[in-house]
Amino acid sequence: MPVFNDQEQQKHIEFLKRREEEELAQMLSQKYGVEYADLSLVAVNTDALRLIPEAEARDAEAAVFGKIGKRISLAARAPENPKVKLLAKKLRDRGFEVALYMTSQESLKRAFAHYAELSYATQSTAGVFELSSEELESLLAKVHGLEDIGKLINEAIELKRAYRITRILEVILAGGLSTSASDIHFEPEEDKVRLRYRLDGVLVDVLTFDHETYKLLLSRLKLLSGLKLNVTSEAQDGRFSIKIKGDEMELRTSVLPGNYAETLVLRILNPKSIGVPLEELGLEEKLRLRIEKEIAKPNGMILTTGPTGSGKTTTLYAFLRKVNSTGTKIITIEDPIEYHLQGLVQTQVDKKTYTFASGLRSALRQDPDIIMVGEIRDSEVAETAINAALTGHLVFSTLHTNNAAGSFPRLIDLGVDEKVLSSSVNVAMAQRLVRKLCTACRIKRPATDDEQRLIQKHLAAITDKSLVPAETDKVWEAAPQGCPECSGRGYKGRIGIFEAVFMDSAIEEILRTKPSEREIARAALPQGIPTMPQDGVIKILRGVSSLEELRRVVDLDTV
Repeated sequence: MPVFNDQEQQKHIEFLKRREEEELAQMLSQKYGVEYADLSLVAVNTDALRLIPEAEARDAEAAVFGKIGKRISLAARAPENPKVKLLAKKLRDRGFEVALYMTSQESLKRAFAHYAELSYATQSTAGVFELSSEELESLLAKVHGLEDIGKLINEAIELKRAYRITRILEVILAGGLSTSASDIHFEPEEDKVRLRYRLDGVLVDVLTFDHETYKLLLSRLKLLSGLKLNVTSEAQDGRFSIKIKGDEMELRTSVLPGNYAETLVLRILNPKSIGVPLEELGLEEKLRLRIEKEIAKPNGMILTTGPTGSGKTTTLYAFLRKVNSTGTKIITIEDPIEYHLQGLVQTQVDKKTYTFASGLRSALRQDPDIIMVGEIRDSEVAETAINAALTGHLVFSTLHTNNAAGSFPRLIDLGVDEKVLSSSVNVAMAQRLVRKLCTACRIKRPATDDEQRLIQKHLAAITDKSLVPAETDKVWEAAPQGCPECSGRGYKGRIGIFEAVFMDSAIEEILRTKPSEREIARAALPQGIPTMPQDGVIKILRGVSSLEELRRVVDLDTV
């Protein structure tokens, strides 16, 4: 005796009903003279679907399911419905060419289900990730700290829907923007992937998640950045933009092959972080005024040195904004162009066709007043830049040295004649970035005996005693738990500590002997400019930063 399977029978009845409904829609399409579309067999384009708000679509029983350029496909249960005609008119008024299709109620249900998958973020053009202001504001309202970001990402991971990767990416990017992160790190480990933000120069854990989600996220970011999806054994670099409220913010993507999976880092190039005025960089007033005199000169070279991430680009851009005017022509040669400034001719080097050396030679033929060379890396660039400074141009550039005094031996090592350095280099600076204490929760306390000895050792070496604060026996430190103002970190923002060596007769004389860093530093002592450790100690006593933070950035054991 056959067993009656109620569940199977029900499925069969539903199948027959759907087939009957589709056949009816097909017949009616011939009657009304429009084409028929079965949306169970056609992929619904979500970018097309969003052309009509969900409420309007459901009310009219119609949905846009296809879009190629300005040609769109509109499916409707009753094409003669006045509401459908009104929708079609609105779309035509927006410049679209509308092709109308008859479809079944079941097909429309499938299309409407895709509205749930619509995310506010879209990849509207290659390399541009649009994040709507409404969604950004909604996310930012929920984010009060790193725990909130982790919670929102976990919620998105658990969605298990087609759009979850877009949602995860939205939360990660919005979290990076809300916390003012400079970099976002994805670090695959054996059984999980670690997500970290670099906040004020320090990496902070956000959460860990599974490899499967990371694989999809990596593919999406590679696609956005214009990288090869099938290449996993080579390093790749790319970039894409986030569009927020009409403003574009660029992100640099770096992918490296790793032990367990490719490791990915996103560098957020926020124009607001680079737009620091010269007055707010952290330069002591006397030093700032001297530098302003140097950058106002018609020729010579201004060098800023320090490791990667020490704020050299921010300083150079502050100089460029200060000297930029309608009467000057400024050309920059950068690798890559990180931020765009109005009124400048910015060019980007290419390893094969447009190097720093060839770019600098070409720039000199463009009759510039001021040239900014992103970095002096070799003897050819060094000699060309020095010659430009000698022939009536003001040249800004960077070097990789540990301190200001080391700039001169480095240039000599690169083949620059020491006799011309005195005529070409106006000032060599060095800098680092330290985190600023949160002014809402910082703590003031008496310095310990060891701290007092260290502070006094550096203060004693400062020749200009007017820079030393009156109170030298108290220090400031970060509150252990922080506060809501600093998201519980105790620090908020960063500021520069600086040192500089200006060209004068003593430096000019010693350069003839091909001196060491120490010899140049000794010759520069009468200039009265504090070293970076000394500048840092002054900032500690003023409550700008902490001794712990200063130790992280500079060596305090040498004076």
